[in-house]
Amino acid sequence: MLLAVDIGNTNITLGVFEGEELRATWRIATDVQRMPDDYAVLMLNLLRHRGIDIVDIKDGAISCVVPPLTTTFTEMFQKYFNITPLVVGPGMKTGIRIRYDNPRELGGDRISNTAGALSLYRPPIIVVAMGTATAFDTISKEGDYLGGAVAPGIAIAAEALYTRTAALPRVELVHPKKAIGTNTITAMQSGIIFGYAGLIDGVVARIEKELGQKATVVATGGYANVIAKEAKSISKVNPNLTLIGIKVIHDMNRD
Repeated sequence: MLLAVDIGNTNITLGVFEGEELRATWRIATDVQRMPDDYAVLMLNLLRHRGIDIVDIKDGAISCVVPPLTTTFTEMFQKYFNITPLVVGPGMKTGIRIRYDNPRELGGDRISNTAGALSLYRPPIIVVAMGTATAFDTISKEGDYLGGAVAPGIAIAAEALYTRTAALPRVELVHPKKAIGTNTITAMQSGIIFGYAGLIDGVVARIEKELGQKATVVATGGYANVIAKEAKSISKVNPNLTLIGIKVIHDMNRD
């Protein structure tokens, strides 16, 4: 079995692959203060809850955008699983031609999303990853990574309304029933959800214009299902795309 770990700024997504099957997934909070032993306790309990024996985990792979946690999780894998995990990054085989000005600036999550998308969908593809940031990754019809766009994430925007204003509350990010909110909470939900749907449709339209053709638009990340209901440009939703991409890259680089 392969234990894949996607370490984001806000959440860490974990997935266990048995062959090609994604057998189990979990999402936990990112905390740079936690030690390898802390994360091990969490992970061992999660595995046990799903009936997965630690001795069955034979491989590990990490995508990380929080540099200190790369070391933390590598130590955790080595101490508790007796595995040195693959860390997704520049210089390894990905099967992707990266046309970014400086490929080393590209985070492991965006590389993994691209690899996962190419394994599942026909290019051109636009991956819209909705996490701490909302990232748009563009893949040409030839399968090249071209670049994209990055906007503040929906949760950051919602939190800013709460922390930077005197009277607006913190709201749950759920699908609003209508655009005209009749109280402060529903008005905020309308502005945030419909606003981000419009942002996504607008950026996708501009990218497709530059591509000169329509693309398969794949949404992933924690808020993908909420926004995909309103963003007309999104044609696919795959919340596990990053984990799938981590596995694809792991398999390419396996000895």
